[in-house]
Amino acid sequence: MNARSRTNQLLYQAELLATLEAGEDEHAPARQMALEESALALFELALESLLREVTEHARLPEHRWNVLLSDDGPALAELQRLRDLMAQPESWLNWLVTQLERLHSDEGAARRPAHNPAMIAVGNQADLRLQLLDNLQSAKREIGALRETSFEW
Repeated sequence: MNARSRTNQLLYQAELLATLEAGEDEHAPARQMALEESALALFELALESLLREVTEHARLPEHRWNVLLSDDGPALAELQRLRDLMAQPESWLNWLVTQLERLHSDEGAARRPAHNPAMIAVGNQADLRLQLLDNLQSAKREIGALRETSFEW
């Protein structure tokens, strides 16, 4: 399997996990959290596969997203385009990086749903599943454009 196929496979698998129903039994909230965090982890693997794919010509020794997309990462046009995208607050990549930082923290990214009707839901914690699906779709569109410019090189 090549890097492009692997990226596509990981995005597809992340989307599959994000669309699975958690059920309605007593384990449903924990199952939903597991599905969301698993989908995020696959999204992270897809990002690293994408980075490997679009930087293949540079033969980089490292492909971790937090290294390649850092301000002092390699000076490649494809990476700079992704850094610029990451700096846009409404972009899928900005959202993903924020979620990945939460995923790797002690708190995790998924949250138990609030069952107390008196509680006010916090906007950015509302339905991680829907946010995942929206950002996966945005990522797929952006990846298509990135692949086109990468292919031109």
